[in-house]
Amino acid sequence: LTDSDITKNDCYRYAAARNALHRKGRAVELMVSYEPGYAMMSEWWKQLYGESEGKDGKGLFPASVVFSTDLHSLGQFVQDGSNILFETVVLIDKPQKKITVNEDPENVDGLNFLAGRTMDEINCKAFEGTVLAHSDGGTPSLVLHVPSATEFSLGYLIYFFEKACAISGYMLGVNPFDQPGVESYKRNMFALLGKPGYEDEKAVLEQRLGR
Repeated sequence: LTDSDITKNDCYRYAAARNALHRKGRAVELMVSYEPGYAMMSEWWKQLYGESEGKDGKGLFPASVVFSTDLHSLGQFVQDGSNILFETVVLIDKPQKKITVNEDPENVDGLNFLAGRTMDEINCKAFEGTVLAHSDGGTPSLVLHVPSATEFSLGYLIYFFEKACAISGYMLGVNPFDQPGVESYKRNMFALLGKPGYEDEKAVLEQRLGR
């Protein structure tokens, strides 16, 4: 992450790629993971990029999904809906646990062809099939490979996103280190709740609310 050569620095390449896609009309960046345990990392990522870039009428809207679960609810839009988004897929190469699918003597669900395979293998094929399908549907994908879910790898990923966010904000032409929009709703909330020092704002807001 310290190499100044963009061809050798994945952090810089990520920042450049997402800005290039934004300039080509993509308004939403969809963070995709295939690990349910990654969901809260995606929540952190949304806050980081939403607060850092969403200002001055600019910025990508950060959203997130967990596949394959959300393929059933949002896959239709990603595949055939308006072309407003691109995907950033975080793949964890080494699973934390090895879970093997057993054979069902009655084959009730018709899935015995998966017997003997691991959930990680199935997830990998789900990723490969999905990224190809979404590409055919016109949705670009950026793929980030994370070696494992260890403390080191996740810490590295956090720093990767933080540094890329700062660079990306400057490429966008905004200050990535303030959050004036967040302060607006906080002031309104404090005033309506009667926090001392907000009396004038409270009267104005309640009048606007028709009280």
